[in-house]
Amino acid sequence: MTYCVGLLVDRGLVFMSDTRTNAGIDNISVVSKMKTWEVPGERFLCLLSAGNLATTQSTVSLLEERLLAPAERQPAILTQPSMFQTAKLVGETIKEVISYTTPAGQSADALFSGTFILGGQIKGGRPRLFLIYPEGNFIEAGPDNPFFQIGEHKYGRPIIIRTYDPQMSLEDCAKLLLVSFDSTIRSNLSVGAPIDMQFYETDTMVAGYKRRFELSDEYYQQISGGWSDALKDAFDCLPPFQR
Repeated sequence: MTYCVGLLVDRGLVFMSDTRTNAGIDNISVVSKMKTWEVPGERFLCLLSAGNLATTQSTVSLLEERLLAPAERQPAILTQPSMFQTAKLVGETIKEVISYTTPAGQSADALFSGTFILGGQIKGGRPRLFLIYPEGNFIEAGPDNPFFQIGEHKYGRPIIIRTYDPQMSLEDCAKLLLVSFDSTIRSNLSVGAPIDMQFYETDTMVAGYKRRFELSDEYYQQISGGWSDALKDAFDCLPPFQR
């Protein structure tokens, strides 16, 4: 299991992902689930993955291979004319990977499933965010659904829904997502640190601030402890139950 979030605000995009992967309780390792590409001044892309590790890594590797050899079979991910076409390429690639892994076809709940969040901006367009399903189709974020989560999302979703504001700064988005991740890590052992974070600022066409948080990170500890204390204080302030 994993947990990844892509968040779209007026100032840009914020991406966050955990790094825990496991094949049973005694086989746990750390693998990055975030991949970024950039052509400074032209485009920035960030891809988050969840699902079967072999499926998602094969998809990213195939996109990378075609990046190195753009004339072969499919266009390279950095030569697509729009974010829509880039999302389409990622969808076609994961569908292709699944087709030769499971010839009978694939559904979202099957063993070799893989799901992606793709976000970024290409010169001439606006920042865009997509959720790409293992069947190859995808949906786009907008005012009614400004963020996407993949993996173990139920524990971290309420705080984002209650707090999100499209005018938030990227720094406040980072704080919000860290609270979401802390709630998830505390509730599910299959999600764990380190936590990778990537900023993208609108119209910069270059990768922004990037950071990895360990559980021992001083700021992460302040967020985790501060949120716990704030919840306890809020609970104490609620009116008492009368019977």
